[in-house]
Amino acid sequence: MITAIVRYKLPASIGYDECRAHFHKIAPNFRTAKGLISKHFIWRENGTAGGVYQWESLADAKAFYSGPWLKGILDRYGQYPEIEYYEVFALTDNSKGSVEKFEDPAQAAQRKAS
Repeated sequence: MITAIVRYKLPASIGYDECRAHFHKIAPNFRTAKGLISKHFIWRENGTAGGVYQWESLADAKAFYSGPWLKGILDRYGQYPEIEYYEVFALTDNSKGSVEKFEDPAQAAQRKAS
């Protein structure tokens, strides 16, 4: 599993209310993103916005961020987003009362090949 943290600076014309309304409008569009597990739409008082995404794979994340999504960000905000990728080793989900531990992808592939 991959976590991607995406951030970009909002133009002065997009404040709290405008950002919130836009995120509410576009949130359903992410239901069909290949490999996307979840997305948290984030905003900060300093005018930074973005998302925290959970992906099935790094390939899915990078494919998404290089496609129409990137064009939309550039058209709307006039800048490239900052994107950081992290491999997820474990997940505690209190809403489900569960803890998941993830196997190293290279070791998992090697095990499946044997």
